[in-house]
Amino acid sequence: MSVHKAQTIKKVTTHQLQEMKNRGEKIAMLTAYDYSMARIIDDAGIDVILVGDSASNVMAGHETTLPITLDQMIYHAASVIRAVKRALVVVDLPFGTYQGSSGEALRSAIRIMKEAGAHAVKLEGGAEIKDSVQRILSAGIPVMGHLGLTPQSIYKFGTYTVRAREEAEAAKLAEDAALLEKCGCFAIVLEKIPAELGRKVSKSLQIPTIGIGAGPDTDGQVLVMQDMLGITKEFKPRFLRRYADLSTIVNDAVTRYVNDVKSGDFPNESEKY
Repeated sequence: MSVHKAQTIKKVTTHQLQEMKNRGEKIAMLTAYDYSMARIIDDAGIDVILVGDSASNVMAGHETTLPITLDQMIYHAASVIRAVKRALVVVDLPFGTYQGSSGEALRSAIRIMKEAGAHAVKLEGGAEIKDSVQRILSAGIPVMGHLGLTPQSIYKFGTYTVRAREEAEAAKLAEDAALLEKCGCFAIVLEKIPAELGRKVSKSLQIPTIGIGAGPDTDGQVLVMQDMLGITKEFKPRFLRRYADLSTIVNDAVTRYVNDVKSGDFPNESEKY
C-alpha cells in the first residue's frame, strides 16, 4: 500500500472536507455509477464520489441529464455504496424531484439516503431552491450545492458555454454561493465559470468549493470518470484532462478476442478443462 493510501484510509466525512479546506489540502472528486468502477476509484484514494445525473448521458446515452429518474439514481447510488469503504458518496437529486416543492425535495432526499445508503445529496441552483435546501437540511441530510453551468437547466440556457462572464450573472452567482453557505450546505460545485470568479468565490466562502472548469483555485476538482479515462471521446471541453485512452484499449482487446474466437485460437489447450 502506498504512503498516501496508508495515511488516508480513514473514512471521509463532510467534517474532514472542511478540515481539508482549512489546511489547504485539495479535494479530489470523481463520478461513478456502478460497483466495479466505484471499488477501483475508492481504493485509489478518491476523496468524494459523485453519483451524478450525468449517468443519463454516459450510462444511458441520453443527450441531456433531464430524463434520468429518481429510481434510476437510487439504483446507481446503491451499486456505488456497496463498493465504497473510504470515500464520501454524494448523489444528485435528478431533475423534477426538488424544484416543485420543498416537501417533494425532502421526500426525494430521504429516499436516496434510506434506499441507497448515500452520505449526502447535491442540488443545482441558488436562491430559487433555497426552501428545498433548507427543508432537506432540517432532516439532518447533508447538502452539496451546484452553481454556474447547471446542466438540468440546459434548455433555459440553450448552450453549454461558460457561465457568469457578465458582471450581473457573476454577482448573482457569488450571492447564491453565500446564501447556500448560510443555509448550511457543506460544499458547492462551481461548473464552467471564469477562473477568477472561481478564485474569488472560493476565497469568500468558509465551506469548500469543488470546481469543474472553474480554474485551479477552487478547493477541489471533479471530473466525469468516463471523460477522464477516455471512454467518451467526443466530449472535448478545455477543462478536461484525459488520464487514459480506455476507448482505444477496450476496442483493441475486443477486436483481438473476436479474431481469436473466429480463428478457433480461443480457447486453446491450456484454457480448457
